[in-house]
Amino acid sequence: MRIFLTALICLVLASCSTAVAVADAAGSAVVYGAKTVVNTVDAITPDIVNKKKKD
Repeated sequence: MRIFLTALICLVLASCSTAVAVADAAGSAVVYGAKTVVNTVDAITPDIVNKKKKD
């Protein structure tokens, strides 16, 4: 019974860490994708992203 319980706990922990790794990778992809969009818009139209203050 102990061997079965130990194996079950190991399986649950392994699947949980896999889910966390997948979520982390997806989150990183979203962040870098958003940064790329902002940088592209800034390169095309810098006056929209970097508004100059009128003195």
